[in-house]
Amino acid sequence: MSTPLETLFTTVRSENRAALIAYIPAGFPTQEGCKKVIQAFVDGGVDAIEIGFPYSDPVMDGPTIQAAADRALSQGTGAKEVFEALKHATDLGVPAVVMTYWNPIEKYGVEKFAQAISDNGGSGVITPDLTIEESAAWTAAVAQSEINSIYVVAPSTKDARLTSVTDHCSGFVYAASLMGVTGTRTSVSSGAPDLVARIRKSTDTAVAVGLGVSTREQAKGVAGYADGVIVGSAFINKLLESEDEASGLIAVRELAEQLAHGVREGR
Repeated sequence: MSTPLETLFTTVRSENRAALIAYIPAGFPTQEGCKKVIQAFVDGGVDAIEIGFPYSDPVMDGPTIQAAADRALSQGTGAKEVFEALKHATDLGVPAVVMTYWNPIEKYGVEKFAQAISDNGGSGVITPDLTIEESAAWTAAVAQSEINSIYVVAPSTKDARLTSVTDHCSGFVYAASLMGVTGTRTSVSSGAPDLVARIRKSTDTAVAVGLGVSTREQAKGVAGYADGVIVGSAFINKLLESEDEASGLIAVRELAEQLAHGVREGR
């Protein structure tokens, strides 16, 4: 059985374009505000949504996402709110996944967490700090719940290890376009196309690129060689910089529209 995420990548490949994946931490800017952001994503033409599990000790998240996560945590965001945001996204008819560090999964219960993703319509989970050597329990849990397991690979990943990691991936492979943390940048790493090309030699699974995309032109560029374009910090910046929630939501929708055009122009 295919997940909605897998079906999405089949569809966009048939349309000769990339998918636009938007990230928002659960509970940001508020519990209800997060749901409004998800609606703005959908209205702007986003293809899939990544719900972040706010975490106090991130490894991959840069200052923008850390600021958003801190606000979400200060308002009591936990697993319940993450699953509510996930369900809100999937109820709107878009594929959605959760991105979380391993500790919240282990604390919640590995099998229970995977099943909660499935129960709320989610397609899978991105686990940036889980190594394949330590993922036996998670691999079993996602298989039981029939969801996707999505791992992150970086430019530093050696070819031999790349194959081992991508063998554990379904839905898509998350290609971190550069070494470092998340955040908008003036350009996407020049090493990203090479990383995607290396990944493609090891798997037929879709490849989505994250870290740094913030403009229509950048989205267009990445869409020329990747199956998916992941955007997070650029959306969060719009919300952090806006005078109020309403104007922030307008800015999010407008950026989504521009990026949605970009991923359709890449090929």
